[in-house]
Amino acid sequence: MAIDLEARRDALENEYFRRQEAELLAKMKANLDAEAATDLAIKCPKCDGTLIETDFEKIKIDVCNKCSGVWFDAGEFVHVAEEEADGGWFGKLFK
Repeated sequence: MAIDLEARRDALENEYFRRQEAELLAKMKANLDAEAATDLAIKCPKCDGTLIETDFEKIKIDVCNKCSGVWFDAGEFVHVAEEEADGGWFGKLFK
C-alpha cells in the first residue's frame, strides 16, 4: 500500500510541475509575441508616431498616425511618379 501512495504522490508532483512549466512557457511566448509586435512597428522620422501601412492606388505607403505624414519605401515613390506621369500634377513635377 505504501508503494502505491508514493507512486501516486510522484505522479501528482510531476503533473503539478508540468502544469507550472506549461504556464511559464505560455507567459514567455506571450511576452515574446508582444515584443515582436512592438519591434515591427516603424516610427515616424518626423514626430516619433507609428507608421501604418495603407494602400494608395495599388501601392503600399506608410502614413503616420500622429502627424499624418506620408512616407515611401524604396521604389514606391518612383512607382507613384510613373503612374502619375500620364496626366497627374505629381508625375509632371518629376518628369
